[in-house]
Amino acid sequence: MFGLLASPARLHIVWALSQGESDVTRLADRVGGALPAVSQHLAKLKLAGLVRSRREGRRQIYYVDDPDIVTVVRVTVGQLTARSHQLPAPVRRLHEAGV
Repeated sequence: MFGLLASPARLHIVWALSQGESDVTRLADRVGGALPAVSQHLAKLKLAGLVRSRREGRRQIYYVDDPDIVTVVRVTVGQLTARSHQLPAPVRRLHEAGV
């Protein structure tokens, strides 16, 4: 689980799904990722049992079904957010710029 969530993209996807279910198109918009990349990440997360899906017409709706996963992801994102605010201003600006 931690290996999969070590990827910022997958952590972001699981965090977004912990806030509400979504199809892959809306999820890609929410996380700012390319549709094929988000789809591949979802496949890995689903294979590992971190994410589930159900069919709704022609769409697959993805969701996180495990409250423990939701807790881990929310705590992780909260800690990362808190740490980014504690960085000295010049380092924080570099971090926010993606450097």
